[in-house]
Amino acid sequence: MNKSELIDAIADSSGLTKADAGRALDGFLTAVTTALSKGDSLALVGFGTFSVKERAERKGRNPQTGEEITISAAKIPTFKAGKSLKDAVN
Repeated sequence: MNKSELIDAIADSSGLTKADAGRALDGFLTAVTTALSKGDSLALVGFGTFSVKERAERKGRNPQTGEEITISAAKIPTFKAGKSLKDAVN
C-alpha cells in the first residue's frame, strides 16, 4: 500500500473527503516526525510506539577493499507494534 492508497482507505473508512484525509495523514506524519526529532516517543495504545534509539559508533568493513572503517553513531527511529496490531496480523 502506498500513500495515495492509504489516503483512499482513510477517506473510505472515516467519511472524510480524500483532500481532508490527505491533510490528516500529513498532519499525523508531521506530528510523529516532530516528536521523534525532539527525542520524545509517541505511543498509540493497541497500535504501537514510535521512539528513537541511539546506535553506538562501531567498526565495519568496506566490502570492495576489505579496509576497516568506522561507522559513526546515529539516532534511529524505531516502531514497536502493540498487542492489538500483532494479534490482527497473526
